[in-house]
Amino acid sequence: MREEQFNRNTSLTLGVEEEFMFCSPETGDLVNAVEDFMAELDESVKPRYSYELLLSEIETNTAVSRDVDEAMDNVIALRQQVNAICEKIGVKMGIGGTHPYARWQDQKFVNTEAYQWVARQLQYYAKRNITYGLHVHVGVDDPELAVHVNNGLRRWLAPLLALSANSPFFEGVRTGVYSSRTMQFGAFPRTNIPPAFHDFAEYEMVINKMMASGTIQKPRQIWWKIRPHVDFGTIEFRVCDVQNSLERTRFFIALSQALVGQTLQDFRNGIMEPVLSDEFLDDALWKANRFGLDCDIIGPHTGNILSMRDAVEHMIEYASPMAEELGTLEYFETVEEILATGNEAQYQLRLYDELGQDLVAVQKKIIDSVQLDLPVVV
Repeated sequence: MREEQFNRNTSLTLGVEEEFMFCSPETGDLVNAVEDFMAELDESVKPRYSYELLLSEIETNTAVSRDVDEAMDNVIALRQQVNAICEKIGVKMGIGGTHPYARWQDQKFVNTEAYQWVARQLQYYAKRNITYGLHVHVGVDDPELAVHVNNGLRRWLAPLLALSANSPFFEGVRTGVYSSRTMQFGAFPRTNIPPAFHDFAEYEMVINKMMASGTIQKPRQIWWKIRPHVDFGTIEFRVCDVQNSLERTRFFIALSQALVGQTLQDFRNGIMEPVLSDEFLDDALWKANRFGLDCDIIGPHTGNILSMRDAVEHMIEYASPMAEELGTLEYFETVEEILATGNEAQYQLRLYDELGQDLVAVQKKIIDSVQLDLPVVV
């Protein structure tokens, strides 16, 4: 039974997945290097690494972490190991929600049955999925709670994307959106904001029907932007682009944990998740992608018009009491820096203008400055 993983779990434990590029030191372009990378790994650490759809990408996944600090120790250790192996095999580690100019025609699929199935299903659009995300798993100890918490958390997806967007370029084009990753991966089915479910039985029914009809082979092929993960017993946030900044990465991990914790607490105290408008959720997510932090949205649970920055402030206010209880409130200070300087997509756009609109120069600047450790606090 799929609910057993939740029942075995501990609430608010953490797992973090980051997806990285393999890049040429000379051109910054993608390199199909995952097999060379995997060959350098000791058997003991291989469970911490996963193939993705393309040979030019690697995913790291931390062990289950008790708290944000332990999760960050694991994230940093994995980044440093990825970087060390990349140096050994003659490639550079790249970070961004999309590669700014790689050609989809040059990409090759990983040769496993699961990924070949995706390739056969998605065809041309699978090869164009040159995208890299940050996924945060937060443990939940009850499947019914997981469904209701997931329902309520959907209201925070737009401000999360506005803060984390990091992919303004794709196939050599300044796309006009902040998260090309959201657009590219959005060509896949089952990548939208999920519907609200009445209970775990209804959610499981959807999974079972999709598997019986051949829509999916396994539950994890439902790629919603947030989902109860039945294999791990977690809520998985999938909306964020991967971040170069480890301070921002830590912030998104701490925020995800606090949002789940506060929503769990509300539900246990008899405060039901709000009824949310699917249309307003979708509209807010689109605006986060197109306009980032500088737009007005319709509150999906109130119908009131508010600025995206106000939505961010509401999210922080909502999660802060739980963050204080968890001892992570200091990590929320990073949001002020993002609000002041912009998301990482805006940093890429500033580089683009400063470097004469030379995307190769932008990419080489980024891959030469991948953050591998947190700044030392003096």
